[in-house]
Amino acid sequence: RQLRIEFPGACYHVMARGDRREDIYLDDIDRNSFLSILGEASKKTAWRVHAYVLMDNHYHLLIETPKPNLVKGMTWLQSTYTIRFNARHKMRGHVFGGRYKAILVDREDGNYFSTLIDYIHLNPVRAGIIKQGTPLEDFSWSSISYYILPPSKRADWQHATEGLASLDCNDSAAGRRKFLKDLQTRVAWEEAEKAGTTAPPGQSLQSTLRRGWFFGSQSFKETIEDRLASTVNSADYRRENGYSSSDITASDELKARALIIAGLETYKLSSGDLASLKKSDPRKCLIAFLVKKHTSLPLDHISASLCMGSRSGVSRATVSIGRTIDGDRRLRGQANEIEKRALEKRRSKKRGKR
Repeated sequence: RQLRIEFPGACYHVMARGDRREDIYLDDIDRNSFLSILGEASKKTAWRVHAYVLMDNHYHLLIETPKPNLVKGMTWLQSTYTIRFNARHKMRGHVFGGRYKAILVDREDGNYFSTLIDYIHLNPVRAGIIKQGTPLEDFSWSSISYYILPPSKRADWQHATEGLASLDCNDSAAGRRKFLKDLQTRVAWEEAEKAGTTAPPGQSLQSTLRRGWFFGSQSFKETIEDRLASTVNSADYRRENGYSSSDITASDELKARALIIAGLETYKLSSGDLASLKKSDPRKCLIAFLVKKHTSLPLDHISASLCMGSRSGVSRATVSIGRTIDGDRRLRGQANEIEKRALEKRRSKKRGKR
């Protein structure tokens, strides 16, 4: 399941496909309905839509969320469209397949923002819908249709000034003509199937859109990880909200390692002692409980790290400790000591990186 991170001012590239990759729009009435619902959603959530394109069986959005409400807004958007689509066509069931993708976008480095604007606007070119030499504005179902209009003729939720600026164009008649001409030039010079896919150095746009959770610089990634660590510090919260990615797993492994080392130090043990201790040793069980509490690592991983045999053994031990720890002052004191040591280790490591 894809990572979901929400915070005020976040910017996302959102994409969703039809169920079984079937069409999500059967005609222009459906497309107009989707845009109308997108406008309604934006008013409800205060979203700022910076770019979009509607293809036959999927869509792309580049949206900014002044409030941390991506999930609520997307739930309303897709469910409302599904209800209206099914009612109109006398159909039942899902319109969209699986979860939508939402990739965080680096706004500080304009290269990433502008790259996605090009990528979204040139999607019809890559799909062969717009042929070379055909005016891009002839395709009615992308935000180009409002980018070329003056601000007074755009809807409140349609934002182009920032996108134009990221492409070195002013939001003036001359700047909008330059924007369109520059896009058309890129179409003429690039291979159609690759149009708009050139990414800043160090990050592949295509692989990011398929498997990534952020599109931006290394400093942007570190900022988001710090934000995530401070706001989403509960493993239960992450599980409930479906957070899962290689980057979060890596962060969880670092937390788990710090807790295990801190636990061994607290009990004056070495890592070599873990294999010789009983699988159900109370000290190992408490460390396992803390790793499970503070990370979303699978039980198999925790079991292997602490030489506890099977995942079922870890599950039983951690459930048992969870039931008794609040009423056991000695056990609670040991847990607090381990947590304190682990936190100091992680803070020390961060200071060392700086």
